[in-house]
Amino acid sequence: MLRLSVVLAMGGMALLFLMVVAFALPAFVQNGGGGPFSWSWSPGHGEFGILPMMVGSVAVGGLAVIPGWVTGVCLCCWLLSPTRAGRPGPWRVLVAGLVRVMTAVPTVVYGFAAVFLLAPSLRMWLGGSGFSWLAASVMLSVLILPTVVLVLQAGLAPRLEALSLSGVALGMNRLELLWHLVLPASRATLLSAAVLGFGRAVGDTMLPLMLAGNAPVMPDSLLSGVRTLTAHMALVTSNEVGGQAYDSLFMAGLLLLVINGTVSLVIRHMGGRA
Repeated sequence: MLRLSVVLAMGGMALLFLMVVAFALPAFVQNGGGGPFSWSWSPGHGEFGILPMMVGSVAVGGLAVIPGWVTGVCLCCWLLSPTRAGRPGPWRVLVAGLVRVMTAVPTVVYGFAAVFLLAPSLRMWLGGSGFSWLAASVMLSVLILPTVVLVLQAGLAPRLEALSLSGVALGMNRLELLWHLVLPASRATLLSAAVLGFGRAVGDTMLPLMLAGNAPVMPDSLLSGVRTLTAHMALVTSNEVGGQAYDSLFMAGLLLLVINGTVSLVIRHMGGRA
């Protein structure tokens, strides 16, 4: 059963990659408008470049993972360092429960909350339409927060428990153990949380679709509208059936796999050297 499970899992992944590559081949060979690797998306003029969407995905995901990861590390350390006789207080229990509840909240709920609260606030205080790179990244950082916290808890808690008795004997509390001993020795866990958070942000569709502005151009500021690869796939699927625009869907999917795979390999290499 174990071998069969491994074969089925590997076979499914191989078929997925082969399908995406096979369907993306027509987009590779097209020549109109500079092909898919150009900076202009204008189907009415025969231009089908998806590089602005690729940059948009990396920009939105990269900006989202920074505050999401930093906040997740701080929140995880607070949850793992109770001060009352080694038992978490009611606030820690409540916050830990809310973090787990956040994993079950549909992304469209975050999107509607941001449309009626975040976007008008950005429009009032910073100008622009409110639907921008910044708006999408802020909500994506909230979306990835429970993922980051739970991954960190799973990796840091066993190390902390293994050192707790020795730390108490040295006069250190749990927060000091986390800061001075556990975190420096957990670089791989910290990087894994960042990778999973980035992948979650880049792979989300609803929040960029609702908040990023969906402008297929290169952003020139945080208040500029952008279009991500996932939002592009959703928009094209709803409007196109066949043709070069439809073929760009599979190119976008292939680029998403390449982006996530590249980031994961780089982080694994960095963690392996730690």
